[in-house]
Amino acid sequence: MNLPAHETAPASRVISARGLRKAYKHKLAVAGADFEIGAGRIVGLIGPNGAGKTTALKAILGLTPFEGNLDVLGMDPRTRREELMNQVCFIADVAVLPRWIRVKEAIDFVAGVHPRFDRAKCERFLANTQLNPKLRVRELSKGMIVQLHLALVMAIDARLLVLDEPTLGLDILYRKQFYQRLLEDYFDEDKTIVITTHQVEEIEHILTDVLFIRDGRIVLSADMDDVAERYTELQVDAHSLDAARALQPIDERALPFGKTVLLYDGVPPSQLADLGDTRKPGLADLFVAIMKGTYA
Repeated sequence: MNLPAHETAPASRVISARGLRKAYKHKLAVAGADFEIGAGRIVGLIGPNGAGKTTALKAILGLTPFEGNLDVLGMDPRTRREELMNQVCFIADVAVLPRWIRVKEAIDFVAGVHPRFDRAKCERFLANTQLNPKLRVRELSKGMIVQLHLALVMAIDARLLVLDEPTLGLDILYRKQFYQRLLEDYFDEDKTIVITTHQVEEIEHILTDVLFIRDGRIVLSADMDDVAERYTELQVDAHSLDAARALQPIDERALPFGKTVLLYDGVPPSQLADLGDTRKPGLADLFVAIMKGTYA
């Protein structure tokens, strides 16, 4: 089920990887991955635990050595990381802000070290939160820490924003607000966002592209319009199941009351409609189908 990487014109490429490989002592974390990410895209890098997501992000950010070719904003992260970091922002699942620092001091620090930081924009963002400038990080809830981290990062005029499980551990309200703020206050056609998350359903509506990674290899690379066009789910009763299976679904799962859902790649919905009810699969269902057997 390997697909060619989603091609973008060279001038619009933000990230280009060819044969990206990273081996640890006892494990090949990224195994010759090829992919392209264009400007003005929101890309979900999605895979099971241990698939190579975080390692790939570390390579993009210049945080780990690697083999192969990797170009990020026209630069090799291995040799031009300091220059690259002026154009890139990163939010991880665990905020790295010191627990002793006050909100105001964190703003002062970033303003002093990053030439592209906009203090006024950061303060406007924080004005809509419960954050008091005098509070220390250790006095904040995890949700408030993420809000502070997001405010600091979004006030930096970066061309690439990398988010590694940014809402891990947050309640649903904070998670919804996080992504809404991302769209309203940060994203535009000149910026690119790469997100890894296990909460696929929550980011599906904002993605323009998706990369599925398994065992260190990209197994699906497509924009969301292509995904909607290629894949179709069909729900059938028992009497139509044999005919549905004859059309070679890539996956099937049983439902209560004798129903079965089958997933097709490239079969026109019109060809399936007479057998049962058709619909476009959710990204989570597509992910489960493609990754089936990964945890065996």
